[in-house]
Amino acid sequence: MLSAGLTLIFSMMGVLNFAHASFYMLGAYLGYTFSGLWGFWWGLLLAPAITGLLGVFVERFALRRLHAQGQLAELLFTFGLAYLIVEVVQLTWGRLTVPYAIPESLQGALFLVYSSTFSLYRAFMALIALVMLAVIYLSITRTRIGLVIQAALTQPTMVEALGHNVPRIFMWVFGTGCSLAGLAGAVGGNAFVTEPGMAASVGSIIFVVVVLGGVGSLAGAFWASLLIACVQTFAVTLDVSLLSLIHRLGGEIQTDHFAYGLLSLNVSQIAPILPFLMLILMLVWRPRGMMGTHNA
Repeated sequence: MLSAGLTLIFSMMGVLNFAHASFYMLGAYLGYTFSGLWGFWWGLLLAPAITGLLGVFVERFALRRLHAQGQLAELLFTFGLAYLIVEVVQLTWGRLTVPYAIPESLQGALFLVYSSTFSLYRAFMALIALVMLAVIYLSITRTRIGLVIQAALTQPTMVEALGHNVPRIFMWVFGTGCSLAGLAGAVGGNAFVTEPGMAASVGSIIFVVVVLGGVGSLAGAFWASLLIACVQTFAVTLDVSLLSLIHRLGGEIQTDHFAYGLLSLNVSQIAPILPFLMLILMLVWRPRGMMGTHNA
């Protein structure tokens, strides 16, 4: 869900939004606040709406002024904005974890996989993500407004000559991307931990997903998300190392060998860095990503 919003912003506007994960965090805190006031469903509705409007405000009064200065100025601005949002969140809700609970209607197990349970709420999260992806894809590829957005990306002068306000189009695209991040926070904040460090914990991985899938490709972001999820999930269960494979093949590595420590690392121990290793390999061998249209 996060990667879809970031892909939408970058592919349509060329803005690498470093504050995207901070909008996710803000969506989680807003979802928590409104859930406590009026219930979970109101939080799920209002959190993405407010983060989307905040994104519209940021694009209209800040990014639009920086666009003429190039991507570096936009990148530095969003980098600073990310820290600003973190500080605002800490001043408003504090530095500790907030008790953002899963609603009772979505608690419980949906089915069992061997001895592990797949919760009803995780199925709800997956359903929201799939519906969101389908709506975005169909809106961009099958509707008139989607065609106008795509045309504004490649031929802005022609689109303006046809009577469309290109800056306003980009403003609402940026707001939509931020709204999707807020939706991800409102849905995921209670499944995971809602605290000021949650943006940093997912900020790096969503860029990995976008680059692996291919910059500008929603389908690529979807498949890359599944790939990284599977790699991270199954890698932690593999108690295999290069050293054990060498021993099985009849080789012998002594403990005083300079590479003994590296070769003895299990796959489960290096599971957290596997997505970033995949990122490096993808940038070396296929900079466009799996389904991208241009280089990262």
